[in-house]
Amino acid sequence: MTAAARIVNGTKTYGTGDAAVTALRDVNVQFSGAQFTAIMGPSGSGKSTLMHCIAGLDRLTSGDAFIGDTRLADLKDKKLTELRRTEVGFIFQSFNLVPTLTAEENINLPLSLGGRSGDREWIDTVIDTVGLRDRLSHRPNELSGGQQQRVAVARALASRPTIIFADEPTGNLDSNSGSEVLAFMRRAVDEFGQTIVMVTHDANAAATADRVLFLNDGEIVHDMANPTADRILDTMKSIGS
Repeated sequence: MTAAARIVNGTKTYGTGDAAVTALRDVNVQFSGAQFTAIMGPSGSGKSTLMHCIAGLDRLTSGDAFIGDTRLADLKDKKLTELRRTEVGFIFQSFNLVPTLTAEENINLPLSLGGRSGDREWIDTVIDTVGLRDRLSHRPNELSGGQQQRVAVARALASRPTIIFADEPTGNLDSNSGSEVLAFMRRAVDEFGQTIVMVTHDANAAATADRVLFLNDGEIVHDMANPTADRILDTMKSIGS
């Protein structure tokens, strides 16, 4: 079975000569379908770079990134944009909703940009799963932070992408709202077979995942299955020491 996404011998360097900074060093990793993976590590460890290169937001200096069977380096910008719109979902810390659109319009935005209506039954299921049925006509400024992030989760799920990338999705939320959003993401994996990769600094958030990858200095230094918050914190301490 093809992985939902993978990187093979991936290196990413910014700048040249004495100013060159290597953000990823010969990384090999794959993300299986219907799995929730968290990525952790100190600031500057390469977490966001790894996510951006797999998601097609940035290109590797050497090595290959794949979404499903598609090698991203083979795609011109237009095809890469299409792939990101149809095969990849994004959830950001800052929600990234369009303020002039209703919750429902924001959820449907990736589909409407691609000229598609999507699977109505699926979208209805997503809306009900994240508990937004009575908020569909509200604009973002009429929603709480937790509700806005639920809209963002629903938007990421709406097109049934191959993989969803979440960048600190609970970073701007209080603990109750954050727990709700994580529960929806967990359900998306368990009930809908969605694949999610989440960058986080929060050990409790990471413990929601099936697997935690730990990065340091651009390398994967530990790969933990069945994580708990205590094991995650112990591993983070050992990386930092």
